Amino acid sequence: MERRACLASSFAIINLVNPLQTLGLAMGAGFSSGLNLYATVATLGILQRFGVIHLPQPLAIIAHPIVLGAAVALYIIEFLADKIPFVDTVWDTIHTFIRPPAAAVIAFSASASAPAEWRWAAALLAGGVALTSHSTKASARAAANTVPEPFSNWALSIGEDLLAVWLTWFTTVHPVATIVIVVALLILCAVLLHFLFRFVRAALSRL
Repeated sequence: MERRACLASSFAIINLVNPLQTLGLAMGAGFSSGLNLYATVATLGILQRFGVIHLPQPLAIIAHPIVLGAAVALYIIEFLADKIPFVDTVWDTIHTFIRPPAAAVIAFSASASAPAEWRWAAALLAGGVALTSHSTKASARAAANTVPEPFSNWALSIGEDLLAVWLTWFTTVHPVATIVIVVALLILCAVLLHFLFRFVRAALSRL
């Protein structure tokens, strides 16, 4: 019981004025939303629904059965679309205009107790981080589609989903430690994007 109370209060700590906590929230929510927005929302909603965490009031609405059900349904659709070569590329292209703005909204709502300037900074940062993780995901999946076998695509899809769910949970418990993890992930994204760009340029030159 005491452990549950401790976990339930962990997300509320993020709403303090501490800039590091706001930064961790923005980076964690942004990165996981860029990978899989619906898994991020569903994870937060389920944790709130079962009392594992306590979301701030502006964000608690995602635990409502209608919102939670929509997130789970859309996650199932994305889970299936992610396993079909080239369909996943179309899906990712469409979500270029969905994941970053949604990540910004999540960060803005979750930092409700922070000053207005920190809330807007968190929203902008979350959107930028989400765009980075989304771009890396989309580029890696497009490169994987050039390989005839489907297993690479499936492995990437499942790995992305697991990382999104885990990072969402970890952000609610350790928002400050999340900063270090996301910075490392962003460096990895930069390296991957560099090699993926070279791969695409080589492929185009061969054509």
